[in-house]
Amino acid sequence: MIIPDDKDWTWVLEKSCADCGFDPQAVAFKTISTTARSITEEFAELLGDATLEQLTDRPDDATWSPLEYAAHVRDVCRIMHARLNLMLVLDDPDFANWDQDITAESQHYRDQDPDEVADELVAAGDAMATALALVRDEQLGRSGRRSNGSRFTVETLAQYFLHDLVHHAHDVGLSTA
Repeated sequence: MIIPDDKDWTWVLEKSCADCGFDPQAVAFKTISTTARSITEEFAELLGDATLEQLTDRPDDATWSPLEYAAHVRDVCRIMHARLNLMLVLDDPDFANWDQDITAESQHYRDQDPDEVADELVAAGDAMATALALVRDEQLGRSGRRSNGSRFTVETLAQYFLHDLVHHAHDVGLSTA
């Protein structure tokens, strides 16, 4: 089992990520949907181009395999899409807790079919990208709260979401990182 990541990554909304280079100040909201769609498509290409051994190999005991990262990115797209929808419909909703590490283990990310993950990833990425593209300027300030109390606006949720995709693309060596 991978050691759970218990960091609060919300700091990436205030400063650049030294690991992947993501800079929230350099990201215009209107570009997030296109970038997210591009990254999810690159992940899907990776899943189609690599061997199963390459996709399931963990570089070390503390790092997910490319297949696990792809399944995680798929689920990030799904979770953030649901959260975005809540923010657009409800006033300041609370988000249900989501533990990415428990999900990776319980859903057996490493054992999932790469072709299915690729298809689901592209669909989830497209759904989130489309939802983001439909957000109106006056909706950017709508808010919601994560279970640990972190507050997001639609705009910062989108930035946080994009960082997750960029960071994991970097983790597996994709060019969009």
